[in-house]
Amino acid sequence: MVPGESVGFSTLLGLGAVVAGELVAGLALGWLVDRLAGTAPIFLLVGLLLGIVGAVSYTIVQFRHYLKK
Repeated sequence: MVPGESVGFSTLLGLGAVVAGELVAGLALGWLVDRLAGTAPIFLLVGLLLGIVGAVSYTIVQFRHYLKK
């Protein structure tokens, strides 16, 4: 992403793919830890939370380039 450039469809598609991947990865890792540890969906929720935090952080970092003048 180049500062000052307009956001194109491919940029947004890539951003969406990364966000979806982070959410799925967090859920999958949380589910795996829960399954191995024999716990309730504690780590599934923790993984989801970490995926959300990662997705939001990535989105903010990427769009800060476009908010600069």
